[in-house]
Amino acid sequence: MREYTVTYLFNGESRTHAFELNQPELPVHEAAMHLLALHFGDAENGLIMPAADAAPEEILEQAELMGISQIKLV
Repeated sequence: MREYTVTYLFNGESRTHAFELNQPELPVHEAAMHLLALHFGDAENGLIMPAADAAPEEILEQAELMGISQIKLV
């Protein structure tokens, strides 16, 4: 397992979160998916999450629509 620390803005507020994942690298769009699941994973409306076959740009756009922006891996 590898730990990835991600900094980002959530509704304009600076946040940091660490993910332990079993993968050699974490692209920004995958970090966005993890952050969407973190903040909205228990939401009743499944339409918040991008489709499984969504392009990286679509995932980042959805995250931005939901208030998650400026995602950076530290």
